[in-house]
Amino acid sequence: MLNNQIKIRISNGPATAMGPGKAELLALINECGSISAAAKQMKMSYRRAWQLVDEVNKCFDQPLVASSVGGSHGGGAKLTEFGIKVLENYHALIAKSQEASVQELAFIRAHLKESV
Repeated sequence: MLNNQIKIRISNGPATAMGPGKAELLALINECGSISAAAKQMKMSYRRAWQLVDEVNKCFDQPLVASSVGGSHGGGAKLTEFGIKVLENYHALIAKSQEASVQELAFIRAHLKESV
């Protein structure tokens, strides 16, 4: 079965500032309130999730994720207002791209072989 979604990656020099995996991670952090819980849902190590969050935060002029250190009351993480806005704009970009390319994608997909 063919994937019917356009995948967009936004580069910032050699780094990927935003892409499908980072967007999913950010959405899960916002939903779960923790990098660790989001990583578990994605079957990703905490270390890898933290690296992706760090990379995203370094790519933008404001942090997308704010985290607090654990302890007796536990830590946590959440998207900043700016992070929520970036994620909303990223999803809107994908939706508009999908909508604008219906004919071209239909042609290309009609000529693809089944996945190997």
